[in-house]
Amino acid sequence: MGASSLCLQRFFHGGGLGSRGTTNETLCALVRRQSSSSSRHYCSKRVAACATAAAKHRIYLRSPDLVASEYAELNLPHQFSEELGHIRIRQHVNPLSACFSMPVEVPDWNEVFRDPTLPLMVDIGSGSGRFLIWLAKRHPEVRNYLGLEIRRKLVNRADFWVKELALYNVHFLFANAMVSFNQLVSTYPGPLMLVSILCPDPHFKKRHHKRRVVQKPLVDSIIHNLMPGGQIFIQSDVLEVALDMRYQFDAEGDVLHHMDALDQSVLCDQEGWLLSSPMGIRTEREIHAEFEGARIYRRMYQKRIYN
Repeated sequence: MGASSLCLQRFFHGGGLGSRGTTNETLCALVRRQSSSSSRHYCSKRVAACATAAAKHRIYLRSPDLVASEYAELNLPHQFSEELGHIRIRQHVNPLSACFSMPVEVPDWNEVFRDPTLPLMVDIGSGSGRFLIWLAKRHPEVRNYLGLEIRRKLVNRADFWVKELALYNVHFLFANAMVSFNQLVSTYPGPLMLVSILCPDPHFKKRHHKRRVVQKPLVDSIIHNLMPGGQIFIQSDVLEVALDMRYQFDAEGDVLHHMDALDQSVLCDQEGWLLSSPMGIRTEREIHAEFEGARIYRRMYQKRIYN
């Protein structure tokens, strides 16, 4: 993290937003300096707006404030039903538990999506769903979006949001991707063109590594169902987890190219990690992690196109 990022973190964490002499101009200057980095340019306007508002009102800025700012155009924070109420969830779930062992029922894709022949993006571990909902609203006629999430309450709330926004190109399923991915995507009428696995549960203890979502069977299923030219995007704020995922997909070099080998405009550091996200918006976990000073490790692959 650069000096300007550290300075901004001090403002965010150290009470600088409420201190004497802190001005909008000072905060915006820090944000502009920070956003000059290629890895942060896509969210600089949102962060600048949030920082400016915080300085104006002398409030203590928290990472949820940045999430709300980044996703402000969706107007989701106030859209809750009486049935859902306040949602409290467990941060980590054991996907090997018996309750998650049954494959999910395949939906009627004609009922799920307005046009089920559009290219499909699948987000494995879609969390709150804001990330996919933002993409779906921005690109309504380009592709369909399917979120697979193992925490049912998050799926219920995301479905509620989708209905409130009247979106017909995004859908969420309560599903264990390790069990249901192949069954779901193999029945989808259109081509599978993008799979994302973004900051999955780390399961730090060695004996729990078998719970990590990126295992050989899932990797094989993704590659088998992905169309030639389709892409896989992975990222984590935990280096050990990022390296584990990277090892799994790098091992498929006869089928997958890393994007920097295909497109010279894709910038990586010396270790091969992408310098910026190609998605146009950060996930909530990214926002929280970067707010705390963590680095995000990213890789993107493309399936080879054979003549």
